[in-house]
Amino acid sequence: MRISVVDVGSRTVRLVVADAQGGVPLPVHTAKWRLRLSEHVKTGEAIPEEATERLAEAVAEASRTSQRWGAAGPLAFATTIVRSAPNRLEVLRAVRARSGVELCTLPGEVEAELTFLAARRWMGWRSGPLALLDIGGGSFEVAFGRGRLPDFVASLPLGAGRLTHEFFPVQDAPSQDQVKALRRKVRHQLRDVGARIRWEGPRSAVVTSRTFQQLGRLCGAVPGREGPFVERQLRRADLRAAMTRLAALPPTERAQLPGISAPRAGQSLAGAVIGHTAMKVTGLKNVTVCPWAIREGVLLRHIEEGPSWWAEVSRLSEETAPPDPVPLRLASATS
Repeated sequence: MRISVVDVGSRTVRLVVADAQGGVPLPVHTAKWRLRLSEHVKTGEAIPEEATERLAEAVAEASRTSQRWGAAGPLAFATTIVRSAPNRLEVLRAVRARSGVELCTLPGEVEAELTFLAARRWMGWRSGPLALLDIGGGSFEVAFGRGRLPDFVASLPLGAGRLTHEFFPVQDAPSQDQVKALRRKVRHQLRDVGARIRWEGPRSAVVTSRTFQQLGRLCGAVPGREGPFVERQLRRADLRAAMTRLAALPPTERAQLPGISAPRAGQSLAGAVIGHTAMKVTGLKNVTVCPWAIREGVLLRHIEEGPSWWAEVSRLSEETAPPDPVPLRLASATS
């Protein structure tokens, strides 16, 4: 059996087609389409018709690709930039009409739960009480738990793309005052979550997302070509040094650094500030860079629970949702 997932993020549309034999999603094909929505639409703004058309065509091509690889219609979801758009429902309906795919939006706390599930499966039960940090383009997710799903999750409007637009609008090396202002905001937003993580005292901690993967590479982790099974660690002290290094350069020069891609160079500094500040306020000195994240979480949930849970998610996405992630809530025992 093959299943597929389509992830509409702030920069790209990504497809993963996986074999589901034995309860483990083993990828057989991946593809991506660059849309760079975040370069043209700020989080919370309406998505224009032209961008919606490009999005619908990318989703349609992803669906056709998944079928060529023997998978049924993809489990398709969009994250913050679509979720927070005032015309969210119109965008979802346009994508459905143009592509035949039921694109849904996942609440930030559901994103955190699914990413935690993926990290738990990757790390295994020996990791014990587990903390998770995940930087997206529009939001930042934190989770903690002792079991398969987290005991609590937090989703905050601290995405690397969002904060880059807010604090570093000019494509030059930022001033120290700009960096300090960003650190203050992140520290303030994470105050309660940080206290909860310190109180829980996790045995293990993981970070996920392309932003953390690139920062890990900048801090000395082995490159991706070595494969997913090589352990990659990220130390807070190294991330602090990387943050200083990134702040001294304009985005065009950051792209010359190890691990920092040209498309993400502009938001790499904000990502480093968010990541370092989060590690500091949560008391985490060392974390594991986990290659599995939300896409694998969607695949795992589908394998373990069947299609009924996704049908419910799709139904809820048609209802009115708050424009920004909620700050903190307990994860449902039945979710």
